[in-house]
Amino acid sequence: MNTMIQLSRAVIASAFSLVLAVPVAAQTTASEPWVRGTVAQQKATGAFMTLTSVSGGKLLSVSSPAAGVVEIHEMKMEGSTMKMAAVSSLELPAGKAVELKPGGFHVMLMDLKQPLKAGDSVALTLVVEGKDGKKETLSVTAPVRPLGAMPAGHDGMKH
Repeated sequence: MNTMIQLSRAVIASAFSLVLAVPVAAQTTASEPWVRGTVAQQKATGAFMTLTSVSGGKLLSVSSPAAGVVEIHEMKMEGSTMKMAAVSSLELPAGKAVELKPGGFHVMLMDLKQPLKAGDSVALTLVVEGKDGKKETLSVTAPVRPLGAMPAGHDGMKH
């Protein structure tokens, strides 16, 4: 009888360890990240990527060791003037790709610690809040593209 109890405990412990070993699927993914390169005295640049949230949520914040200040920004036309301003968060509709791109929503890296040149990479940490209120942290490594770089098919708008 004692052997049966020990065997049962071993089976339960094995099953429990398998459950713990199953990785949790990320609710939000970041694809095709990149950062625009800078010139010597430039203290700000943009980071761009596509975010997709399986169940929906919102991008709350972004941080990076490469910059003293990181904000989520939106560029939009107001009359005949293009304006850029920080936003408190960015909605991520369930299952829809949200493109952070030049001329639209993007991540602004300010108070840069050093110039960023093509071939460098920038670490970004994104905090996303799901519809359930749970927060998820994404670590993204974004390659630096040359200063004049635009994503394929972009309309050429710069900021």
